[in-house]
Amino acid sequence: MEVRPVAIVGYDGAELLDIACVTTSLGMANVTGEVRTPYQVTVVSPGRQPITCGPGVVLNSGQALERLTGPLDTLIISGGLGHLRAAANPLVVAHVQRLAKVSRRVASVCTGATILAAAGLLDGKRATTHWRFADGLAARYPRVDVDPDPIYIRDGKISTAAGVTSALDLALAFVEEDHGVELARMLARDLVTYLQRPGNQAQMSMFTTGPPPAHEVVRTVVEHVHANLDGELGATALAGVAGVSPRHLTRLFLTYIGQTPGRFVRHVRTAAAARLLVTTSLPLPGVAARCGFGSAETLRLTFLARYGIPPSRYRSVHKGAGGTTLATDQTEATGSPAPRR
Repeated sequence: MEVRPVAIVGYDGAELLDIACVTTSLGMANVTGEVRTPYQVTVVSPGRQPITCGPGVVLNSGQALERLTGPLDTLIISGGLGHLRAAANPLVVAHVQRLAKVSRRVASVCTGATILAAAGLLDGKRATTHWRFADGLAARYPRVDVDPDPIYIRDGKISTAAGVTSALDLALAFVEEDHGVELARMLARDLVTYLQRPGNQAQMSMFTTGPPPAHEVVRTVVEHVHANLDGELGATALAGVAGVSPRHLTRLFLTYIGQTPGRFVRHVRTAAAARLLVTTSLPLPGVAARCGFGSAETLRLTFLARYGIPPSRYRSVHKGAGGTTLATDQTEATGSPAPRR
């Protein structure tokens, strides 16, 4: 029987979910429906060493990375906390380069994009990774067009998926491409997940809240923004609240939050709108007014640009999931996952 050889590259510090989401999805696809060309999945590692995935979790490798030969249908690089060490390992990088040449398609999950970038496979391409590591990837590899928002991106034969469970989205997309939408839909039901997730990575990250900014002036402005969403929050007005010039305030925000005051205000207003959409029955114009948007259309465009889903769709999905979710964007408090030094 003809098969589709799939190799998943692991290493010391690889994330188990990055690997398991793919192995489980493709394995279930083989038995969920009539698949003429089943997936033949192998997890490989340098020297066929066991893959330490976390406390108490060690995954056996099926084959040594350096002994794997093609052709391959799909080569997938897992992410994990060990991604920087793996990207700095010449053996790993060289064999990823070699195998990419004999693979029909190449993909990474989460921080696995770092290894693809180290191999030069993302040069000149648009790619994503876990939102928390996107800035680092962009800084280390300026030839890569890093977009932290999408769940996954395909550019040519190379796909990159965002954080951790986005491996499910990537695997389902591959199954749909290989075997059709009906099998992918059946598989999504069996996995109890979305066939196409209703949103993007920015939307997923808005359920976490970071600590308040360390700088007193920035903290004062952040608190003012939260308390006056429907007020005047332009650069001049915020600089007046802070008692500094607009230019100096921008420098402070870039240093301690990682974005300009204007962008921060848009993020906070959009996250507040998301919260109101789920926790109230206010019509869209009312939500827009309360959050400082000039109109419902402005809210719709801003929401769509930030979270990849219109406000009405967001409301129906999240109210249907329970109706009590509070959307508190991590940018509300800090504007970014970590301050820049």
